[in-house]
Amino acid sequence: MRVAFKEWAIIVDALARGRQILVLRKGGISEGRGGFSLDHERFWLFPTLFHQQGDMVLTDEKQHCDKLLQKPHDPSKIEIRYYAEVIAWKRIESADEAHSLVGQHIWKEEVIQDRFDWSRRKDIHALAVRVHQIPLAVELPMHESYGGCKSWLEFTSNLDTSGACPVLKDGDFLPKLKKFSDALQLNIPIPGINGK
Repeated sequence: MRVAFKEWAIIVDALARGRQILVLRKGGISEGRGGFSLDHERFWLFPTLFHQQGDMVLTDEKQHCDKLLQKPHDPSKIEIRYYAEVIAWKRIESADEAHSLVGQHIWKEEVIQDRFDWSRRKDIHALAVRVHQIPLAVELPMHESYGGCKSWLEFTSNLDTSGACPVLKDGDFLPKLKKFSDALQLNIPIPGINGK
């Protein structure tokens, strides 16, 4: 697999810790007027410090995020250790529906509102993802093509997913998926939870 999805390092960290299974995406500037589209359902998580601000997260996550942001960072390299599979998604077209996801992510409410309101299109994409960790992180040189305000990129070669394990076991992941499903009224069949 060589496709990667750019996301704030603090959100990649929250996904990796199992703090959230949710990704919210409006679309990068380079994606044009059409905004974000779910072009891939399986992808590497590419952590970025671009536009990142620790004061955009909930108070109980602030200290954790500050420590993450203070770690030494070599801008010439990128470390990849997680990939995600999209389990469910929905294009949200009302601010109320976006706010129904409060408690399922580390962003402050005003950040969600700002993302929702940005540009003429009043929408945002909500993705529930299952995150997997590979046994050993892969360090790659930061290629020029990886830069810019965009959601998707491709590595210059495939990275191996062998030996990867979900960061959350079913017993922890499935209740979070049900909460996501219930909030957005998706009626996702979830084994062992809603009788499916």
